[in-house]
Amino acid sequence: MKKQGTILIVDDTEMNRAMLADMLADDYQIIEASNGAEAVEALKRRQDEISLVLLDIVMPEMDGFEVLAMMNKNDWIARIPVITISSETASSYIDHAYDLGASEYISRPFDEKTVKRRVHNIIMLYSKQKELEGMVAEQVVEKEKNNFLMVEILSNIVEFRNGESGLHVLHIRTLTEIFLRKLQEMTDRYPLSAAKIALIVNASALHDIGKISIPENILNKPGRLTTEEFEVMKTHSEIGAAIMKDAMLRHHEELIEVSYSICRWHHERYDGRGYPDRLKGDDIPIEAQVVALADVYDALTSERVYKAAYSHETALNMILGGECGTFNPLLMDCLRQVAPFLKEELRLHSQGEVNEENIRALSSQILTGKKISSRTLSLLEQERTKYQFFASMSNEIQFEYNYHTDVLTMSEWGARQLGLSMLIEHPAESAEMRRVFREADYQDLRDRLRSATPDRPIAKASYRLHVGGQERWFKAVARPLWENESSGEVVGAIGKFVDIHEEQTQLARLQELAAKSDAALTQKN
Repeated sequence: MKKQGTILIVDDTEMNRAMLADMLADDYQIIEASNGAEAVEALKRRQDEISLVLLDIVMPEMDGFEVLAMMNKNDWIARIPVITISSETASSYIDHAYDLGASEYISRPFDEKTVKRRVHNIIMLYSKQKELEGMVAEQVVEKEKNNFLMVEILSNIVEFRNGESGLHVLHIRTLTEIFLRKLQEMTDRYPLSAAKIALIVNASALHDIGKISIPENILNKPGRLTTEEFEVMKTHSEIGAAIMKDAMLRHHEELIEVSYSICRWHHERYDGRGYPDRLKGDDIPIEAQVVALADVYDALTSERVYKAAYSHETALNMILGGECGTFNPLLMDCLRQVAPFLKEELRLHSQGEVNEENIRALSSQILTGKKISSRTLSLLEQERTKYQFFASMSNEIQFEYNYHTDVLTMSEWGARQLGLSMLIEHPAESAEMRRVFREADYQDLRDRLRSATPDRPIAKASYRLHVGGQERWFKAVARPLWENESSGEVVGAIGKFVDIHEEQTQLARLQELAAKSDAALTQKN
């Protein structure tokens, strides 16, 4: 018979544990702890398995109240229900247990029917609660995915008209996130939850949506704008804000409100000399201040129709030297702190994208109203660093391709091995790619990926790549990514190239020796 879950029985008297185990063992897996300290250790190790805790109150070393306090401190109580068990019937005991999060109370001596019914009911109640939370989380996930998709579409339309690199929006998002995270480390002056930071990062992509109404002869003019033309260009802030304000009349969404602030005020300056409203200091919303800094840095370091790209160092000197307007002193300190690794971080972070796992984490925050601590963010950054390290140690060239943006992303180590950029736009047309990967082989891998299906998703083949001036054999293993496997819409692909040149060369030698041996035997006969 399949067990319905795992129950942790915590009691300092072995007889009590044995009696409860006998009542419940037919339906549940049983774990036992003889005191509160053992119970906490069991919860640390097996919290994801435990469906319910039956908890004695009066115990040595650590009593039941202390266990409940630890469960609250570690947020276990929200996921694992607790039924307290005790011969103490004083209301003060029972009320204190309820105050600490206990769901039910069972007194000794135990009545088997009562124990089974209450255990079953509490487990079922928590199961239903988790199911409802899951349904709400799914709705939040779907909403966030749709928001991200629409923002990406709209921002790409603007980039297409503006004739700028499709990476501009990606850079703005990345820079905005880097600056906001560093700002949160430095000060509590602008308290922002991880969910709010993600919202600002998403909205930052719409900062120039108002340019959709600017005439193309002004938008893409190669030379310096006249005074009249610049006045027209400046109206994109108000136009973008008007688009968002119109949307707010029909939809009360925080994303639209944040986008309004960014669209209207990302050209304001801290000293009040910006536009369109000449706001000063912290009258400018922090989201607009951060996007303004990100926009200026990327504009300086990127090629435009009217200018060549400045180096990272030159751009920093220009911004910090006040040549690009006045910014919040805290943001200037933030820029100084991230400056030594900003160029590399921009390249690494630009590989990331919103995925379902991230959205689910944000959904959970939205539902619980909790913030992610700086310690958790630090641990996440450590995980990213570890991933990069192990990717470089594995001798695997990892890649990811996004069909919507037509951008190929290589792992840092892999790009260095092949002598390629980490981000390659329009790889099918890239001369850089063709130097390494034959066009026919590239097309063969694409065809194999197109032929893959959700039940047979893996595409494998061996190709000769031009690496370091010579051809080497690599084995490609890749698979498509589907938006929804039932719909069959492919949104991208992931995979890796593994160097098999030595094995392939050895195999060729063995085949050659075998052929010579066969020929010799044939001659002898």
